[in-house]
Amino acid sequence: MGTPKALVRDPDGLAWVVRTIRLLVEADCSPILVVIGAAADQVRAVLVDEPVQVVEATNWDEGMGASLREGLKAAPQDADGVVVVPVDVPGLTAAAVRRVAGNRSSLVRAVYDGEPGHPVFLGRDHWDGVIATAQGDSGARGYLRKHQAEKAECADVAEGDDVDTVEQLPNGHHAD
Repeated sequence: MGTPKALVRDPDGLAWVVRTIRLLVEADCSPILVVIGAAADQVRAVLVDEPVQVVEATNWDEGMGASLREGLKAAPQDADGVVVVPVDVPGLTAAAVRRVAGNRSSLVRAVYDGEPGHPVFLGRDHWDGVIATAQGDSGARGYLRKHQAEKAECADVAEGDDVDTVEQLPNGHHAD
């Protein structure tokens, strides 16, 4: 991408990390923890006015698994669960987050026309297992499959494509 995905800008000039935070606020998620890694100081600078707790994953270059582990370790231990949302899903909506978070199962994954995506809800009883198995860029994928996460279809309220290259950026989004 030429820049950390958190700093990619939407058509309004909003950094993806800020857009994602505001989406979570709209979905009534609280508290919001943001795990940063690449270009931590730059990302931290765009977060100064946002209602978040920043967690730094110094081993971020291991992949999303490292960020997931650090976020779960920093999450309030009395929480029932967490909603995991990466910044690189520009078509995500608060409605999809609410659907996944409002499901009564303790392990829920958004699907889009049956294809797995984000967000994911991890009930408190799954954190240790995810921390023990989250590796590389697969994050909790293997854990969710092994433990048969409930699927919450979200294609009617959001687009779940994650964006990994400049060529995949939706119109008006830019990585500069």
